[in-house]
Amino acid sequence: MLSCASVAWAISSNEPIQPVPLAHGQDPARVALGRRLFQDTRLSGNGLTSCATCHSGRHAGTDGRERPVATRGSGSPFNTPTVLNAALNFRQFWDGRAGSLEAQVDAVLQNPHEMASRWEDVVAKLAADAGYRAAFSATYQDGVTRANVVNALASYERALITPGGRFDQYLRGRADALTPQEKAGYARFKQYGCVSCHQGVNVGGNMYQKFGVMGEPPSATDTGRAGQGRSAVTGNPADRHVFKVPSLRNVAQTGPYFHDGSARTLDEAVDAMFRYQLGRTASAADKAAIVKFLHTLSAPPLEPLP
Repeated sequence: MLSCASVAWAISSNEPIQPVPLAHGQDPARVALGRRLFQDTRLSGNGLTSCATCHSGRHAGTDGRERPVATRGSGSPFNTPTVLNAALNFRQFWDGRAGSLEAQVDAVLQNPHEMASRWEDVVAKLAADAGYRAAFSATYQDGVTRANVVNALASYERALITPGGRFDQYLRGRADALTPQEKAGYARFKQYGCVSCHQGVNVGGNMYQKFGVMGEPPSATDTGRAGQGRSAVTGNPADRHVFKVPSLRNVAQTGPYFHDGSARTLDEAVDAMFRYQLGRTASAADKAAIVKFLHTLSAPPLEPLP
């Protein structure tokens, strides 16, 4: 007879989506320090903005806006992606310009339209704080350094995974974790082909795709930074309007949607995907069932998000 664990693995291994790991495996002291830094406005150039300003627990790791408010200047042209489960993405940012969470932290802190800060200033401010000096010395042999600040923040972000959702419970063998309509929504999600881009442990986040495979969305006329997509990184015109496929983990809580925040609701986002990515027509009942399924992907992170 198979054990419960074996049965759960047998179910999930036959599916294109895999459950989130049950533990984050990060050093608790570094995670705690990273969480403290995540909320500290001294990391920004104006002393008013923290990482939590744009990645709030109230909005499932986003800011709930179409585009983020700028620290100074014009602000980021991209919708703020969730920090939840970011550790499970193969690249960071919509255009994939960062290959790790460490590179993402470094880029955001120095970006004049985001944190607008300088590392020498950040390290000096933190080193002047006796509490931070003690915390860093207890956690890192060389105390307060740029590398250690980056590592602590990345350690905290790696702890923001969400393994407790009902869909993951279903994948792990609890058949009654989903309602019949939610199970039907998952079946339609696979049958219509949504799963061709949204699969794996993060239900996305592991490949690039053009936005507008089967038709041009309104944003296709955007000639700005957001409209360039991957082409701004690679210099290849063929990568215009190509983006990292977003994770659908906690998607019911992370609107507005898409790289430009153009879809206000999950229903609008599903409609746009059918029209521009799949080129297919779905019944209202099928779309409603898919939205119900997407709600089962929500769960709180293992570590608290302010």
